[in-house]
Amino acid sequence: MSTKLRNIGPKSAAWLRQVGLRTAEDLAAAGSVGAFVKVRRAGFKPSLNLLYSLEGALQDCHWQELPEARRAELVAEYDAIIADKPLKKAPPASGPVYDRTVANDDEGDEAPFELDNEDRT
Repeated sequence: MSTKLRNIGPKSAAWLRQVGLRTAEDLAAAGSVGAFVKVRRAGFKPSLNLLYSLEGALQDCHWQELPEARRAELVAEYDAIIADKPLKKAPPASGPVYDRTVANDDEGDEAPFELDNEDRT
């Protein structure tokens, strides 16, 4: 099954797949903040635009249409989660190197998140 979500570009879709969020239902269950936290905890470094894009995808609106008050709520919720359980620091330069390449494990299948060509993040 393929699901088209606004605001989800190829990089965002790849990050979501790598953290186990493969469908619109997975994203809805995690919530925008929960999904953003999963991406950050996986070691990726998205900007807050991803957080807003995820919320916009769930609300079926362009991420720039989110009211400023809602954006502030999302950031506050994220900050509260990170304050409770901080992100791990990156390994030292002499430590192991982690491969952050995006593997295409959906070969032959349709990607669960398709691009909306108007809304790329």
